[in-house]
Amino acid sequence: MGNALLVRGARQLLTLRGPAGPRRGPDLRDLSIIENGAMLIVDGRIHSIGPARRIENLSESRRAEEVDATGSVVMPGFVDAHTHLVHGPPRLADYEARIEGRTYQEIARNGGGIAWTIRAVRQATPRRLRFQALSSLRRFALTGTTTLEAKSGYALTLNGEIKILRLLKDLDGHPLDIIPTFLGAHIKPPDFIGDSYAFIDTLIREFLPEVAKKRLARFADVYCEQGAFSYPEALRYLEAAGRLGLPGRIHAAQFTDLGAVPLALETSAHSLDHLEVIDPKHIPALARSNIIATLLPCSVLHLGLTRYAPARALIDAGAAVAIASDYNPGTSPVWNMQTVISLACSQMRMTPAEAIVAATINGAWSLGAAARAGSLESGKQADFLVLSVSDYREIPYYIGANHVRRVFKRGVSIEAEPAPDPVIEREPLLP
Repeated sequence: MGNALLVRGARQLLTLRGPAGPRRGPDLRDLSIIENGAMLIVDGRIHSIGPARRIENLSESRRAEEVDATGSVVMPGFVDAHTHLVHGPPRLADYEARIEGRTYQEIARNGGGIAWTIRAVRQATPRRLRFQALSSLRRFALTGTTTLEAKSGYALTLNGEIKILRLLKDLDGHPLDIIPTFLGAHIKPPDFIGDSYAFIDTLIREFLPEVAKKRLARFADVYCEQGAFSYPEALRYLEAAGRLGLPGRIHAAQFTDLGAVPLALETSAHSLDHLEVIDPKHIPALARSNIIATLLPCSVLHLGLTRYAPARALIDAGAAVAIASDYNPGTSPVWNMQTVISLACSQMRMTPAEAIVAATINGAWSLGAAARAGSLESGKQADFLVLSVSDYREIPYYIGANHVRRVFKRGVSIEAEPAPDPVIEREPLLP
């Protein structure tokens, strides 16, 4: 037998075992809890899981190193299915401007927003971007995320986007699994000569083939929104990406619904993200599809808005719902998925069990990672958390807390490390 680990004493062992596919309807509330459970891990994968008496009596368990989880909740590591990991400095001026009453759109028109971050990322050295990303990854890990999706989209030159995607590839496994997404169609770059339709042509002709040839991304993403890209533009981009083997992910219906659900259905997108202003008449069609509705409540909170995605209507219609952080430097500087779960419960009326499923196994399904992550089942990676709570409902109840006592990735403990001083990870502010 290889390296063995026995997790024992869990008051609640949330396995999330269930049907083969994204959870929806009543299955979203089923955590498949084992009271007084135990788990045997061999060589980084789950060997056996079940009631403590049975697992602890296995011959392999008697020779295993023990993890004492007495009285705790043990659960899968969080799967954060929407992040902008590599981003440069925070948009502090935008934050103040919103407090003073300016809208997201007004700030963007005046040179702030995504365009500001694009300029900052273009000026940043690869070393600085790597340091910022590693600092963020450490925070993700210490608050319980073990797998995350990470987008490019903050350079919007061919060389710049390749640089970000290569960085993501290099960071994969340090210490988390990173699933890269090419967000070439984020916005039209401020320095691009021509309209957004012409930029889509450039992405299709130059960017997408290079990304696909170098196998630097698992998905392609587009921002379909006023001020970004229209339905026809997004459709052309996603169709071209699909022909190159890059399935679609879509930012849509954040401020205006330009046809979010029809676009996702026509392109067989894996995930449709945001949906704060989704047209209610399209919810039944989304619910009948295999598309994951990925909801991002922290961006609503940070922008000071009050209209959250209609999680209850989506769930009650039978849609497969995930939640994610939308971690980024301007509208959601949040890496703690426990906070996302709290907002999903308090602001979108999801139950604690629904929010946990949405933050784990459904996120894994949206990323094509459910065979290895998102639940605790024999044969899967031993990505799990030991929490300093005795009931899973405490996770959302204590808003903003970090309940994580220990994090394990492939059966190896991620040791707590102090986060770097945030001042030294910033580039000088742009004028």
